[in-house]
Amino acid sequence: MKTFSTSENSLMPTAPVLWTASRCIIACLIMALVIASFWSLQLEWRALLTQDALSNASEFLSGFAPPDLSATMLKKVGHAALETLSMSALGTLIAAILGILLALPASGRFGRMPKVFTGLLLNVARAIPELVWASMMLIAAGLGPFAGTIALAAHTTGVFGRLFAESLENINPEIEASLRINGASATGAFLYSRLPQALPQMLSYTLYRWENNIRAAAILGVVGAGGLGQMMKYHLSLFQMASAATVIIAMLILVAAVDALSFALRRWLVR
Repeated sequence: MKTFSTSENSLMPTAPVLWTASRCIIACLIMALVIASFWSLQLEWRALLTQDALSNASEFLSGFAPPDLSATMLKKVGHAALETLSMSALGTLIAAILGILLALPASGRFGRMPKVFTGLLLNVARAIPELVWASMMLIAAGLGPFAGTIALAAHTTGVFGRLFAESLENINPEIEASLRINGASATGAFLYSRLPQALPQMLSYTLYRWENNIRAAAILGVVGAGGLGQMMKYHLSLFQMASAATVIIAMLILVAAVDALSFALRRWLVR
């Protein structure tokens, strides 16, 4: 018994040692990847601090001041901001509805094959960036906010489907199983147990993605999808820097307002 105890104690430090060694190897690999990235990109940091670079940047930025605050310009910016806000809100709403519907098979409620197929579909939807979706939608629907709304909805559906499916999978199944044992149907047990538990987290995800879609909607206008982005591209292409500064300020105000509203709603949900 004494010999067995001694051999057992001698083997105990093996696992921590292996774990420490594996972490060191992973850290070295990550460091090597970072170094290789800097080396392969050949970044010229000195060029940012040259006299010519600083003077050109100062001259470019000085063209934005003062912004154009005329009544006509503010009216156009207000309309474009409302268009951007509508694109993001409607795109997020469509994506939330489709995400919930696709999260059901993606969470495995209808078997393995629907889960695999839906997971692949969601991977494709979120792997394609919003700008690529917008470029494809512009060919089909033409210029304007409709293409931007569909592009936001397509990408965000892939994100929501994955997040909502994980939320449903992580819920404790005991309550739903208890309802089924007591005679509840599968649909009733899901609606009264699993869905209410996952709903606060789903709403939090929805509000967070709405914040991201505000920024994305402003960028989608660069490819002609309407909103503040299209207006900014127009004025920058004509070197109307004062008007472009007004559009940029409107973007910052819109994003800050939506961030504050989303933060307040998330805190209310938590309470």
